[in-house]
Amino acid sequence: MSSVAPQPRPPVDPLTVGVLALAVASVSSSAPLIAFAAAPALAVALWRNLLSAAVLAPFTLVRRRAELRALTVGAGRREGWYCVLSGVALAAHFATWMPSAQLTSVAAATALGATQPVWQGLIARWQGRRLPYAVWGGIGLAVLGAVLATGADVGVSGRAFAGDLLAVVGGMFAAVYTAFGERARATISTATYTTICYGVCAVILLVVCLVGGVRLHGYGTSTWLAIIGLVVGAQLLGHSMFNHALRQVSATTISVLILLEAPGAALIAWAWLGQLPRPLALPGLALLLAGVAVVVLGGARPGRRATPAALPADVAPPAP
Repeated sequence: MSSVAPQPRPPVDPLTVGVLALAVASVSSSAPLIAFAAAPALAVALWRNLLSAAVLAPFTLVRRRAELRALTVGAGRREGWYCVLSGVALAAHFATWMPSAQLTSVAAATALGATQPVWQGLIARWQGRRLPYAVWGGIGLAVLGAVLATGADVGVSGRAFAGDLLAVVGGMFAAVYTAFGERARATISTATYTTICYGVCAVILLVVCLVGGVRLHGYGTSTWLAIIGLVVGAQLLGHSMFNHALRQVSATTISVLILLEAPGAALIAWAWLGQLPRPLALPGLALLLAGVAVVVLGGARPGRRATPAALPADVAPPAP
């Protein structure tokens, strides 16, 4: 990532708001489905990315062939590398955060992984963008709310401490993934970006699974249905919709919106798995929602966004 700020974004329209709402609802299904699936977490991560890339690849190869070629020559190589590096960061996120839930408590792993917006803010600052104090305050409120809502309990054993560190690193890589995605989506269509990103992520996770001896097959029907649910929901309607919105919404705001996955997942787990949230989760969820609102409102400063020229069809700004 260079220190040059990305091109100004067009204003957020109602369609993008709807896309973000769909994305939050879709990624909220991720944790309950992973908990339901009787398969290693890394294997689930591999299959969700591999199947998603397989679904997107035919469309991208047919409709975006010229764009794919442009990413391999001249100035387009830089955008191509953004896609590849985003896939590497996504694989690193899955490879660190998912095992952390097995080493430390799920609550601690979720809370420590929720530090992503903090890293996202630091990345934005490193890129030369000054974040309003309201955004920093909102980030603090949202992270505090996520910690309270998930009931974080930092482990004291060596195993739990290693899991805590992996969860923090997972949050860092999630921020890097979103930051590279923001750069790539400035000029690259959603289909091309997500196909390359998920494909690179799947290849890396496949190597990790093969080296680590992770079982990749022999699952029951219910587990495969859960994996398909992850592909359709959390990946294609979740991650992909967030990637689409990166054209108009900053990576910092996206990172904080992703924290809404916590209350969404809690509601799904309550309705489907019968897991009731602890009483302490209620004020935590209230803080989380307040933090998200502060970040969104604090970052929506008018008059600083413009429409860049020569964009692919699906990244062109909407008509007034």
